[in-house]
Parts: sequence; C-alpha cells; structure tokens
Amino acid sequence: MNGPTIDVRGLTKAFRTYKKQPGLGGALRGLFHREYTEMRAVDGVSFSIQEGEFVGFLGPNGAGKTTMLKMLSGLVQPTGGEANVLGFTPWDRKDAMKRQFALLMGQKNALWWDLPARESLELNRVIYGIERKKFEAVVEELTVLLDCRDKLDVMVRELSLGERMKMELIAALLHSPRVLFLDEPTIGLDVTSQKRVREFLKRHNKASGVTTLLTSHYMGDIEELCHRVIIIDHGKLFFDGPLSSVVDRFSAHKVLLLTFSREVDARFVEMGEVLEQTPLSVRLRVARSRVADVCREALAAWPVSDLAVTEPSVEEVIRQLFDTVQH
Repeated sequence: MNGPTIDVRGLTKAFRTYKKQPGLGGALRGLFHREYTEMRAVDGVSFSIQEGEFVGFLGPNGAGKTTMLKMLSGLVQPTGGEANVLGFTPWDRKDAMKRQFALLMGQKNALWWDLPARESLELNRVIYGIERKKFEAVVEELTVLLDCRDKLDVMVRELSLGERMKMELIAALLHSPRVLFLDEPTIGLDVTSQKRVREFLKRHNKASGVTTLLTSHYMGDIEELCHRVIIIDHGKLFFDGPLSSVVDRFSAHKVLLLTFSREVDARFVEMGEVLEQTPLSVRLRVARSRVADVCREALAAWPVSDLAVTEPSVEEVIRQLFDTVQH
C-alpha cells in the first residue's frame, strides 16, 4: 500500500440531542414540537500517520478522542469528511480491513467474562482463522513478555485488572494487526503493570512495525512511547507535531532552582511563583522573558552557590494546557 497508513481529511461527527424545556408546560410542548441542539464531537479534523508510527492522541475529557478512534475502527459513521485506514474506508466494515486492525479500550471488556483466558483467546483464534501452530507460538511469546503465562487457565472474571488488561492486549494482537488503536490501555493499573505494558508496547512496535494510535491520561505512557502527538480540543485539531515541541510552544515559563551557601530568609514572589522553598533553596516558576533578569537579580542579592534553569515537565505543560482550553 502506498501513502500513509491512516489518512483523515475533514472528519466530522455531530450528535443531535433533544433540548428539554423546563417545567410541566415545557414537557407537554415537547410532545408535539421538539427542539434539538447539535454537538460536534469531532469537527473537521485532518491528519496522516505513516506506517510504523506510534502517535499519542491527546485532549481534555470530552475532546472527541474516543469518537475519533471509533470512526477509524468503523464502529461509528461520520457526519462528514473522509478517512482511509490501510486503503479502506473504515465504516464500510470490509472483512479485509477488520483482519488487519485491532481496537483495545481500557474501559471495555473484549474477553468472555465466564471463560478461562485461554479459551477466550481460542475463540479469537477461530474468529480470525489463525492457524493453530502460529496461534500457540504467539500466545507463548506474548504471555512470556507480559509475565502472565500462569494466568491463562484462570477465569477472566477472577483476574486482577492488570492481569485482565494483559490478556486483552494479547487478544488484540493475536492476528498480527498492522494498525492498533489503544484507548486508555493502562487505566487503573498499578505502577508496575503500567511499566510492563509500556515496555511491551514499545518492543512490539519496534519489532512488528505496527502503526499505533494511543490515547491516555497518563503522560508516562505518552512520554515513553510517542515521539509525535496530536492534540484535539472541542473536536478540533489543536496541535500536531513532535512531543518535544509541546513544551517550547505552550509553556510560557521555565523553572529556576536557586541554592544558597547560607540560610536566606526572603520573599521571592516578585521574581516568580514560588513552587518550593527551604532556608537553603527556592524553586520558582519564572516567565521565559524574565529568566535572565531574575538570575542577575538573585546573584546580586543573595549568596547563590548553585543555579539551575530547567523546562517544566511535559505532564505539567499538558495539564496547564488542558486547564486553559477547558476554561
């Protein structure tokens, strides 16, 4: 296939909702004449993703991330625009496309609740027509990598959340998809399980070249796995570029750490926002345009033994950005 693996042009999804009028009179009028409002979950979004890319898909709650993944998976028909995944229009739901992609939603169950994990995977083998020898080799490899081989014969309902998510991931990858959509794959997992799933996804992407689109509220997932991020807000494309550019573009501040050779009793509020202060140090959030001036003032006024200027973390910048766009 030539061109991008995923190509989206002006994709739009609008939902029409009934606007209920207040009071009994409004309810009676609604029986004969209803008013509707339109909400655009996705509004004219365009982007392309090349084969093998691992892209983070970010936005505040309600931004349209899950709706976009459902359209690209063919689960939801758009109101307008076009999308091409692996050369197919997703909502045509062609079998040839279904066999080449997988959608994993951290808050939805894809496995059969009352069956052992092994039997659930076996059902997936039959559905996708996977040759048994290949199936057994893939299950063996993935359960070893995810450290869950001993859970194959446990009922899915009896697995912990972390163990279940590992089995869900194995089920999604059984048929060796070329495109993988991940919607909050580490939600609710403990730190150890999150780390193991991230390491596995990174290794799998590198080894298989699967094109992956990931949504996550955990910036650890994004920072560790994605070089590129697409950010949407209120259904519209807000940013598309390298993760490293997010800090430069959206952070108006830097973090300044001053360490003193003796105790200093002073107020620093005129220099910036005090993030942390002890008698021997202070950490400030300082406007980028003021960093040089604040450094000079500090060196002139106090016994500074060490000075460090750093960028805020990506997580902090994204959190501030989402707080801004939501308000």
